Amino acid sequence: MTVASRPMSIESISIPSSDINFGAKIENLDVEHLNGKSSPNAQFNQSGCSPKAQFELTHRFDPAAHGYGHGKTIDGKKSILHPDLKTVPHQQEVQIIGNGFIPDYEGLQNFKLVHPHHRKFHKHAIPEADDLTHTRFYRWHIDAALYDLNPPKVTSLMAVSVPKGRTQTLRYDDGTGEELQVPLGTTAFVSGYTMYDILSEADKEFVRTSRIEYAPHPYVWMSPTKSRSDGLGLLSESLELPASELPPTDPAKIQILPMVWKNPVTGQLALQMHPSAVRKIHLKDGTVIEDLEEVREIVHRLQRPGIAPKLVYAHDWEEGDMVLFNNQGVLHSVVGAFAEDEVRLFRQCNIAASEPPLGPDDGIIL
Repeated sequence: MTVASRPMSIESISIPSSDINFGAKIENLDVEHLNGKSSPNAQFNQSGCSPKAQFELTHRFDPAAHGYGHGKTIDGKKSILHPDLKTVPHQQEVQIIGNGFIPDYEGLQNFKLVHPHHRKFHKHAIPEADDLTHTRFYRWHIDAALYDLNPPKVTSLMAVSVPKGRTQTLRYDDGTGEELQVPLGTTAFVSGYTMYDILSEADKEFVRTSRIEYAPHPYVWMSPTKSRSDGLGLLSESLELPASELPPTDPAKIQILPMVWKNPVTGQLALQMHPSAVRKIHLKDGTVIEDLEEVREIVHRLQRPGIAPKLVYAHDWEEGDMVLFNNQGVLHSVVGAFAEDEVRLFRQCNIAASEPPLGPDDGIIL
């Protein structure tokens, strides 16, 4: 590895007046020239990092993994992911996301990025007059196809170009009156471990013994639907696409995953569900809850305490930041509303895992 002018430093992330208990900041690490002994888990100041190096770093966390985490999902024009991502031509596992016109980047010319805005996905939008001063969580999620492919273990996000200079007031607009001051264009993270830990004992028993069945081709299935104002799941208005309008479905590829995923190193349990993609709940006695509105209400009730303002880490992006997160232990959300001339350019990489996540009763990998 290339020797840096200053020694590498690692420190825990600490936010005043919050209960965030996850995350670390690593500085003075050259990701472009890592050797076989380096094993970082979060980096900053990586402006010289190439898409290839970003992929190789992400791949270190699951060397047997291969292929972008969503497979060809983003190719389908009905998919809600289709407008938000552009693939790096020479590194197919790396996607370009952001906002504004980009004349030339990594083999792509004259293209426009559109930052996901809550007005396109939420049932009720913030008034136009407040659009640049206020924002919402766009959609809380894990990075996963949730059909056929295993959820990636790690996602890397790198900031290439970041507009600065203002903050926004994030509104939950769910009747609680809760708000959060956030940097412009932040990415919000919450801990699935905390989300589990703060449940009642009865709810812990329920989530440890229940499984979620996800909709087939979920990002196509949900495309006509609208979200709750807190970004934590969908409203039930019978707008989901019927099976006849979905791509061909193989029942063997429909995923039924534990509600709770075990950390393979520490044994900690995380409440880890994608609230917008849920379809059914399988209970320990073999009963299946199939009423979609009931399923969504149960999932929302379980997850909502975990996105309280004091539990949200809203990263204040600087150009060159690279953030790696445990996709099997945190949820995250796009946040923010940009003016048309505010250019934001990011790279994202995740890889479909080589194995499914551990359930609460699975063994720890030593």
